[in-house]
Amino acid sequence: MIKKTLALLSVLTAAGFYSCTPSESLTLKTGIWRAVLTIQGNELPINFEVDNSKGLKFYLLNADERIELDEGVIKGDSLYLPMHIFDADIKAKITETRISGEWTKNYEDDYFLSFEAVYGDGDRFKNTTASNTFNNKWRVTFIHHEEGDTTEALGIFKNENDKMTGTFLTPTGDYRYLEGTASEQEMKLTTFDGGHAFLFTATAVSEDSIAGHFWSGAHWHETWYAVRDENAELPNLDSLTYIKKGYDGLDFEFPNLEGEMVSLFDYRGQPLIISIFGSWCPNCMDETKFLKKWYDENKDRGIEILGLAYEAKPDFNYARDRVLKMKNKLGVDFNYLIAGTKDKEEAAKTLPMLNHVLAFPTTIFLDAEGRVKRIHTGFTGPGTGHYYDQFVKEFNETVDALLAESAG
Repeated sequence: MIKKTLALLSVLTAAGFYSCTPSESLTLKTGIWRAVLTIQGNELPINFEVDNSKGLKFYLLNADERIELDEGVIKGDSLYLPMHIFDADIKAKITETRISGEWTKNYEDDYFLSFEAVYGDGDRFKNTTASNTFNNKWRVTFIHHEEGDTTEALGIFKNENDKMTGTFLTPTGDYRYLEGTASEQEMKLTTFDGGHAFLFTATAVSEDSIAGHFWSGAHWHETWYAVRDENAELPNLDSLTYIKKGYDGLDFEFPNLEGEMVSLFDYRGQPLIISIFGSWCPNCMDETKFLKKWYDENKDRGIEILGLAYEAKPDFNYARDRVLKMKNKLGVDFNYLIAGTKDKEEAAKTLPMLNHVLAFPTTIFLDAEGRVKRIHTGFTGPGTGHYYDQFVKEFNETVDALLAESAG
């Protein structure tokens, strides 16, 4: 039944909009809503806000985060809501107080999840209050059983005003703003940024150990366990990606958004920050927001930023359009090149001088002569608190050193 519905929606969407009845468009009530995405047989609750004061706007709410969605269209009793910079959307039938439809990732085949929302309910999880059982820092191991992979991480959680918040930090990035609840024995955390839907559960095994599950979207599932450890740290994120022996440094040539070939040599003569990123990537969104603000405040100091985009499809026009949307949406003033696809093995082939492309984003700092001075894997975003503050401090120290060297 769902596949038939999706096929019908696709046909009607191509015609301009997937429902045109009734003749007068409905209005969604202003205020806080509660939605449930169904992922792999589990309920993933989230909250969002509707604001009709200056046109139709939605705000996805995750802990301290508010992501504005300003492209929503209501026609008759139907809602079409693009998801910010991501190639994803919600198509749904609505009443004034209810939304019922599907969240779809458009660049994946048959990737859609049920989306149900009701007005006036700000409780992400029902009839629960948060305890302090899961507070503080945890040394975490994620296990993907099908692939046999493990990932070491940090978990940082806190109970504040009967609401659990926190995140996981991994060597390739963090899981951004998580919000949920916890009893003495169980914790649940969720997030939804428009492009990604995460559900974490945990059960207390002992006073200082927990175990749980991680579900992501339509397919991904991992188990995880953790031990309370206030001294736990990630590996040095500046040591994970490096220039291989036999190479002097970076060298590349990729098309810009106009299709013109641009090489690294074109940027010789001033320090350069390279961001290996993708518009589909939530950590890349966080880094891009940081770099945009930083560049606006520092571009007159004699340093440039260049984004190398690795997108979901190999088609140049598709990749260009996705990057352009992100660039315009976030107000980015520096340049991007279309470098490849998000497959990490394929991405590594475009930069064979690197030992691998381990993470999107990866940030590379070059001096005015094009010499690589630092490669930082992943991004520690604002949802990580003081870890983000430390990243910003080290970023500025690196740039200050590059500029001082260039001036000297």
